Amino acid sequence: MKRVFKIVSAAGLALALGVTLAGLPAGAQQPAAPPPKASPGAIAAAKEILALKNAAAMYANAVPNIVEQTKAQLLQTNLNYQKDLNEVALIVAKNLAGREKEIGDGMAQIYAQAFTEQELKDLVTFYKSPLGQKLLGTEPKAIQFSMAYMNQWAQQFAETVNGEFRAEMRKRGKQI
Repeated sequence: MKRVFKIVSAAGLALALGVTLAGLPAGAQQPAAPPPKASPGAIAAAKEILALKNAAAMYANAVPNIVEQTKAQLLQTNLNYQKDLNEVALIVAKNLAGREKEIGDGMAQIYAQAFTEQELKDLVTFYKSPLGQKLLGTEPKAIQFSMAYMNQWAQQFAETVNGEFRAEMRKRGKQI
């Protein structure tokens, strides 16, 4: 069940970013060699799109969250070091602060490879238009409601699947 929710959440993330890999060549999904670097203009337009979409809000707490997760994992096997690990977590978080920007740079590179520079510029123009602004303002709620619906559907469907399994097993004379 948790796997279903992880898959649904991953799908929602792709939906939230407006990135579809379906339109990319098969090689772009699993590149054999690193893709060519995008032009500076394409990167700049991609970064502008991400800024307009406020994508940074999605990963703003990535560094402190990963530091906290790592500390929690280390605490599981090193309970006697709790004080030290708490202190070290602060140091590590401070030393690595700002690294979440690498996510934004990577996302910009992905956009710049998925779209031409002109397409990215057209998207910037669209997002700055009244309809684009409306999309940017309403899309997060639409995605939130869509994710809630998908989670609810997945939960109900999992119950249906469970019922089907049980019915088929009863036909075989086995109660589960």
